[in-house]
Amino acid sequence: MSHVGGLLRYSNRVCAACKQIPTLAVSVSRSRLCEAMQRVTAQLVAGLLAAVLSLLTEQCWADGGGPSLAERVIWAVNAGGEAHVDVHGIHFKKDPLEGKIGKASDYGVRLPILRSSPEDQILYQTERYSEDTFGYDVPIREEGDYILVMKYAEVYFAQSQQKVFDVRLNGHMVVKDLDIFERVGHSTAHDEIVPFSIRRGKLSVQGEVSTFNGKLTVEFVKGYYDNPKICALYVMKGTLEDVPKLQPHPGLVKSDDEDDEEEDSEGGEEGGKKKVPAGSKYRVQSGPRTPNPYAADNSSLMFPILVAFGVFIPTLFCLCRL
Repeated sequence: MSHVGGLLRYSNRVCAACKQIPTLAVSVSRSRLCEAMQRVTAQLVAGLLAAVLSLLTEQCWADGGGPSLAERVIWAVNAGGEAHVDVHGIHFKKDPLEGKIGKASDYGVRLPILRSSPEDQILYQTERYSEDTFGYDVPIREEGDYILVMKYAEVYFAQSQQKVFDVRLNGHMVVKDLDIFERVGHSTAHDEIVPFSIRRGKLSVQGEVSTFNGKLTVEFVKGYYDNPKICALYVMKGTLEDVPKLQPHPGLVKSDDEDDEEEDSEGGEEGGKKKVPAGSKYRVQSGPRTPNPYAADNSSLMFPILVAFGVFIPTLFCLCRL
């Protein structure tokens, strides 16, 4: 009988333990669920913090709190001239090709250069030209978005089709048939601006991609009309909106009255064709458009992030209390 009683007591204990198994399973399941949710929450919070910091960084850059223009410039040369610091603080080095390739000319120093500040006219008055294709090598060690700015002024020829050449960037044709006089006229500053990017060992420019080995080669290609040249050039990190614009040229930019006259000329007896007044065919765009002051407003991006953060935390708290 004692053995039977012991077996009965053992059986009762087993049954009691079995009844507790679902409770233990649910407890363990809830514990694991809470741990998993905590990990997910930590990852979400880290992602949200990273997004907020990124937005704040972009806002600071937009508000002028980031690196200055001069600090973004990684390489600058005053072609055919001496070292110079411009009004933006950019340090242009003395031409490294002096005595090596092509010829330096300061023919333009006798002329005032339109559209340029008086302090920086020297950047457009000196130049380097060559009777053959020539160029500069720019070392770039970091990935990112870059801008190549090339400065020109025609100080010798007084009509178009006298000096026409191309510009290549690591073999990519980025400027075709550049005729400075045709673009802006005589003794007038003109900037050619070429954006490009470097990522994962690849150079991307104007929709073309090639392998990048750490050296950017800017070539001025000999054409059928005279010799290629360059007055000054620099490479900077940033976008088109970061490039300073030249002063406006009243004689080359159409006025509002001229635009209205052209609109009125539409639908005339000549099949509705526009009549472009002589001397107004040139519209200089030597820099990017004025940036939209509201483009840096990221409040619309912050709102859904904050809403998602506010909804997720209470939901997680309720799940852990189940």
